[in-house]
Amino acid sequence: MSSSAVRARLIARGIGCSPTFRIRPESSRISITGSRRHASSSVSGSVQAERAKALLYGGVLAATLYVGYLYSTDTRAFVHRYIVPPALRALFPDAEEAHHAGTSALKTLYALGLHPRERGDSLRTPELSTSVFDTQLSNPIGISAGLDKDGEIPDVLFALGAGVVEIGGITPLPQAGNPKPRVFRIPATDGMVNRYGLNSRGADDVARRLRDRLRRFARSLGVTEQDVLDGAASVPPGSLQPGRLLAVQIAKNKETDERDEKSVANDYVYCVRRLARYADVLVVNVSSPNTPGLRDLQATEPLTRLLSAVVDEAAKTDRKSPPKVLVKVSPDEDEDTQMEGIVEAVRRSGVDGVIVGNTTKRRTGLVAEGVKLTSKEQKALMETGGYSGPAMFDRTLNLVRRYRQMLDAQPGRSDEHKAIFATGGITNGEQALKMLNAGASVAMVYTGMVYGGAGTVTRIKNEMKGMLKS
Repeated sequence: MSSSAVRARLIARGIGCSPTFRIRPESSRISITGSRRHASSSVSGSVQAERAKALLYGGVLAATLYVGYLYSTDTRAFVHRYIVPPALRALFPDAEEAHHAGTSALKTLYALGLHPRERGDSLRTPELSTSVFDTQLSNPIGISAGLDKDGEIPDVLFALGAGVVEIGGITPLPQAGNPKPRVFRIPATDGMVNRYGLNSRGADDVARRLRDRLRRFARSLGVTEQDVLDGAASVPPGSLQPGRLLAVQIAKNKETDERDEKSVANDYVYCVRRLARYADVLVVNVSSPNTPGLRDLQATEPLTRLLSAVVDEAAKTDRKSPPKVLVKVSPDEDEDTQMEGIVEAVRRSGVDGVIVGNTTKRRTGLVAEGVKLTSKEQKALMETGGYSGPAMFDRTLNLVRRYRQMLDAQPGRSDEHKAIFATGGITNGEQALKMLNAGASVAMVYTGMVYGGAGTVTRIKNEMKGMLKS
């Protein structure tokens, strides 16, 4: 049968070859394939562009985060002075709660490597270097006891730039201190009143913490604890940092009767035995206004016996060089006879110097003319306790001058020079230089950091450098 006949039969059965089922010509198939290839290339190019854009955005984000990290962890950052302190005051109306929150935050940030620290020119301060107790300090600015009562953040405070960090006060046995509330702000004067009453976790607790810190440091160098204590690491055994000193303040328990000299001496000696290994300087606190009878110990005879006991025990410390010993005296003991008695006790006992001074119980001359206090601030100012703040500067400066004169006039070895650490009202570089020029070896800050923030020490040092260059 011919092909035309077959086609005719299929058509008759309704199975004709409809034009819609015709096989496309070869040229048409080639065109479709080419279109698919073109679409695939376009998709591939789009994916690559998106990847490049993502990498660019990621790089910008990483750079922004890194710059933000460098800025926010630099003590010179605006945020540490003008954002954080006001925020803490706003978030925590109770000043003690703000203190604990700040300490906890710094401790956590340090563990994460996100803590504020000095960078750049702030680290280079050769013009501020000074010799104190045979140690060449990187700078003469210190942080007073009270910010770190139990030795939780000494390395954080060193990172803020201080040449000396004082922790404490530490009592032999744990004690809660006075009832709360016990810390009161006076923002109009940048001052505070506190009656903590030497709240402390006790000497054993702090000793364990400082011992563990020493052990971590020794392990990091692959040496023994004793090697570090004996100077093999070429750093002071307390601070564990070149050009820095760690001072540890000690005091008696509140329940110890100040009239029982033997029990009082035992309190201080116990603290020495537990803490001296980990301190470059021991500070004997006999001046807190918030521990009943403590300031009575500043009379010449009892003070001489107490300081002699501390010096003798410190000399037994199991390391190459024992810690130095300072006595912290009250700014309210400012009559010539009182000061001369303290200086005589320092000379007799062999103590290495004094810290002048502490908070004051007096309330005169604390509010400058023209400054108006709110009713809340007026109430805070009259609370029982010790006042601290910028208003204390002139009083401290006067005491430093007088103590320097008295100490230098005392008979003794020609090479013996008693150190003075000044604390009270220092808030800027000019004031720090005045203290040093008046005879202090170290100028220390406390309340200035509460209001000035984590960058306070750096700012003071930079102001000092600027003044020395001019």
